[in-house]
Amino acid sequence: MPDKTVEKKVEALPGDTVSTAGVVVTDSGPAPDKARSLWSDAWHDLRRNPLFVISAVLILFLLLMAIWPGLFTSASPRDADLAKHYLGKPNWGHVFAADWFGYDVQGRSIYARVVYGARASITVGVGVTIAVTILGTVIGMIAGYFGGWTDTLLSRLTDIFLGIPFLLGALVVLNSFDNRTVWVVIMALAFLGWTQIARVARGAVITIKQSDYVVAAKALGASTSRILFRHILPNALAPIIVVATIALGGYIAAEATLSFLGVGLGDSAISWGGDVARGREQLRIAPHTLIIPSVMVSITVLSFLMFGDAVRNALDPKLR
Repeated sequence: MPDKTVEKKVEALPGDTVSTAGVVVTDSGPAPDKARSLWSDAWHDLRRNPLFVISAVLILFLLLMAIWPGLFTSASPRDADLAKHYLGKPNWGHVFAADWFGYDVQGRSIYARVVYGARASITVGVGVTIAVTILGTVIGMIAGYFGGWTDTLLSRLTDIFLGIPFLLGALVVLNSFDNRTVWVVIMALAFLGWTQIARVARGAVITIKQSDYVVAAKALGASTSRILFRHILPNALAPIIVVATIALGGYIAAEATLSFLGVGLGDSAISWGGDVARGREQLRIAPHTLIIPSVMVSITVLSFLMFGDAVRNALDPKLR
């Protein structure tokens, strides 16, 4: 009888290569993607978010204007020439020229003042944000980690400051200073604005301190400072950064509002809020003296709010 050849069929899994002899040769295939951290995932999402790209470009433009105003204009914001009356209309065709936006009541270039006014507004916004983030994070971490009477005391202190109307409290504080410089305004706003970040930090720490890696660090005898700054703080930063970036635009708007009311930066400072206050006197006959610095405030605040909103969407897993 002729020999019968029995063929043995072997089912190959995806990624496997089957030889002619029926032997399965394993192919490792493409390596699996490496697990990404929260920050890597956030950056991956941010790069593809048009809202983030647009706001980041605008913020970069404003930062360049604040740091190097000479790149945008050679005119001085303080040079006054009464021959250049504010009733003269803006020369929209003279882009980046001193008379592009016209002149104010004292004959000063509105365009030059818009460029140089970015420094005061952005400095106040960034300075207040850094101050309230540090102060609020420290208070929130101490309250959330230690709990007990420490948490009760700091929480009631936070409630007291939270009950003070922000702008009204800033009016009272700044009225007590004769010389209101940028740093005075930063300290006054930071003195009243740390409460929201303190609450966010406290809630994040209360949740994180119950995690297994924090309990293990305590069991191994890690110091309190090491647990707070090496284990808890890095994992609590995401919600704090979200709140800080969104609040930054609000602090810029607050500075402009206080300067408009006459209790913000002094008259010697160049600020958009001060120019808006002076421009309201010529609203009917020369509305551009008020509208142009107001538009700059709106663009700046909107840019930071858009930036903060994009960061929040990227860092909050619930919004993915």
